[in-house]
Amino acid sequence: MNAETTKRMKILLADDGSQHAQAAVRLLLDLPLPPKNRVSVLRVFQPGQIDALRLMEQSLKRTEEQLLEGGIQAKSDLVLGYPAEMIVATAQKIKPDLIVLGAKGLRATLGILLGGVAQQVVEYACCPVLVVRAPYHGIKHVLLYADGSAYSRRAAFFLRRFPLPEKADVSVLHVLAPTAPLVAPGAYVGGWHDAPYPLPAAEEEAKLEAKQEKEGNALLDKARNLLQKKGIESTPVLLRGDAATEIIEYSDKEAVDLIVAGSRGLSTFRGWLMGSVSRKLVHYSNCSVLIVKRPE
Repeated sequence: MNAETTKRMKILLADDGSQHAQAAVRLLLDLPLPPKNRVSVLRVFQPGQIDALRLMEQSLKRTEEQLLEGGIQAKSDLVLGYPAEMIVATAQKIKPDLIVLGAKGLRATLGILLGGVAQQVVEYACCPVLVVRAPYHGIKHVLLYADGSAYSRRAAFFLRRFPLPEKADVSVLHVLAPTAPLVAPGAYVGGWHDAPYPLPAAEEEAKLEAKQEKEGNALLDKARNLLQKKGIESTPVLLRGDAATEIIEYSDKEAVDLIVAGSRGLSTFRGWLMGSVSRKLVHYSNCSVLIVKRPE
């Protein structure tokens, strides 16, 4: 473990008693956190759940005991309110370095528009958010998405201090934009239109693709150098297509356990409707996702 990751990390764990929350607990226990690292465990109950309070208290106590047995200092709290709102409010109060919560993910476009608890926390939280999926099989393969933005650069810096398991493999992925077919203007009665046939100079398209690949590899080298300076070796991956689709398909194919990506955080309503790469990863990926936002 490098010197930067030996620093204590203040963590807020949102526990709802689900299998995904238990996966989050197991993930935390796998991390090489420094001795007596502190985790605040938060359980939120809503007005209609008063009758289940006792069971929630017992579940919360078991989570606290699991962490304590693993050498992690844990303090739990059971509060009344709405989950996303209380998680974000608690984070604003205690200023954690990381929020961890379990979520099953969504499989509907409408889900992106409305947003679930995990998505709301990712959008509004004041710090990075780790969304954990069940079943959890450890962190053996980590994928950092690098798009050249200030947000992905911050994600790389955060990954440098994240306490990864010693034998975890790290890949850095960049996705080139899809190649648009070259078209030439064609005549029609009364004017001109863009005819859907290729321009004769196909080598121009090849040159453009080669230039994009060169720029993409240079971007990957920069991101990998940031990690290497802290002793994290990584493998470059250059793909072409829709970013979110390529990331998710690569993650499924290569058994990625954790995707790390940057995000600008709260966006406009149009952003909710169209969806961003980070938002799609939170909803559609089959593995855990760590979203790192730029601070306000």
